[in-house]
Amino acid sequence: MDHWRRMISAQGGDPDAALPQAKETHVVTAHESGIITTMDAMKVGVSAWRLGAGRSKQGEKVQAGAGIELHAKPGDHITAGAPLMTLHTDEPARFERALEILQGAVTIIEGGTVNRLPLILERII
Repeated sequence: MDHWRRMISAQGGDPDAALPQAKETHVVTAHESGIITTMDAMKVGVSAWRLGAGRSKQGEKVQAGAGIELHAKPGDHITAGAPLMTLHTDEPARFERALEILQGAVTIIEGGTVNRLPLILERII
């Protein structure tokens, strides 16, 4: 959240102002234990859009508190039943479609290790 506050401040906003909160949440849990090997960013992004975090046409209102909070990422070990992500929206009817889109978005393998890529692959000067 510190990085978020610095971005708000840099744009002239009040970093201490309360952030909008969605009225409803739904926790998505891991169905099995193991290591997260992949997370489909497109599925996660489209799911967030379906929750109200984006618009499908010009002028449509965006729910400021809608979106997806990730609790785990590729390379992390997770236990069955542990939270993977929390979905946020003001309209509970949006959960069903978002959850359908998220089917198969996360791959978990039993045991082993995952080779994470470095955050910076190379520098171009």
